[in-house]
Amino acid sequence: MLQLGVIGYGNRIGSIVDLLVGTGKARVAAVTDIRNEELEKALTDKGYADVHFYTDAEKMMKEEKLDGVLIGTRCSLHTHFAMLVAKYKLPMFLEKPVCTSEADLLRLKSIPAEQDQKTMVSFPLRVSSLFLEVKKIVDSGKLGRIEHVQAYNNAAYGRGYFHMWYREESETGGQFLQKATHDLDYICHLLGENRPIRVCAVKSKQVFKGNEPAGKKCADCEKTDICPESPKNLLKTNGGGVRGEYCCFAKDVTIEDSGSCIVEFESGMHAVYSQDFIVRNGAGRRGARLIGYYGTLEFDWVTGKITVYRHLEPVKEEYTLSQGDGHFGGDALLAENFIGVIEGKEASIAPLSDGIRSAELCLAAKRSSIEKTFVEL
Repeated sequence: MLQLGVIGYGNRIGSIVDLLVGTGKARVAAVTDIRNEELEKALTDKGYADVHFYTDAEKMMKEEKLDGVLIGTRCSLHTHFAMLVAKYKLPMFLEKPVCTSEADLLRLKSIPAEQDQKTMVSFPLRVSSLFLEVKKIVDSGKLGRIEHVQAYNNAAYGRGYFHMWYREESETGGQFLQKATHDLDYICHLLGENRPIRVCAVKSKQVFKGNEPAGKKCADCEKTDICPESPKNLLKTNGGGVRGEYCCFAKDVTIEDSGSCIVEFESGMHAVYSQDFIVRNGAGRRGARLIGYYGTLEFDWVTGKITVYRHLEPVKEEYTLSQGDGHFGGDALLAENFIGVIEGKEASIAPLSDGIRSAELCLAAKRSSIEKTFVEL
């Protein structure tokens, strides 16, 4: 039985742990977190027995005989703990983004090359069933070479970023690193050897801004009846409450609510990507249009649809994939592959180098949006 260690046992990493344990090949041996009493009860209720709890990750690494480690801390700590696990040369599952600053990016680049294929970056979109079908069509040559990409993410669930700790750019690095890291990864993954060489970007904060006091909570607000983002009104308009508790119109909201970037590639082609956290309900979309000389393909994770338009004949092809669980099955594939990585039977399908490339693009986009200039990679 493979012995797993977890550093930062949040909801996201917990779902991956459940998938790993569900294979019957792994168990949770040790956890490092600051909420150990709460976690001990939760894991016991799940039937996870004999788990050792720590508040010091270095101590856990020294005292436990682990086969692999999962890192699910807040984003600002991902690099710190990745460096720690790499020191012990263990396979690791690393949540995205792999870093939140250029200084941490340089630190990650110093990790020995042999750790690259032993690291699994949490990029489930690139191995989701929808995307794998898209990649199969692209690789078939039906579209010709991809000459232009128009990608988008209209995040209908975006309010959560402004009511929770994600609102702090110091923790997340901003919305390019928080969300675009997935999308820029799958674009680069599709284009293969066509290397990104420069980026320009803009970002805006048009909606989630205001003069409410820093740290103000919805529970303490006198505007509950009229605020469209109050838990009371969200229950009426969206059929559910809000995740988190802080006012999204407060002074301490430091992240943007929309952003766009243009990435130029070595071949001379470019990709355009835009994201926003303003849309709601059925307006949500996430996907892209991939344009070649022979055809255009568009896909959307929200609807599960792929449409191919042939350019040289009046033919349109349509596919609809079932949603599946966990990012169109992407989470399950990551977990299955991570087991293979730990056992030494497989290479990572989302290696550290790809996580670094995506973070580098996102950091360049962030820098460009601040400096109002192109950034060379």
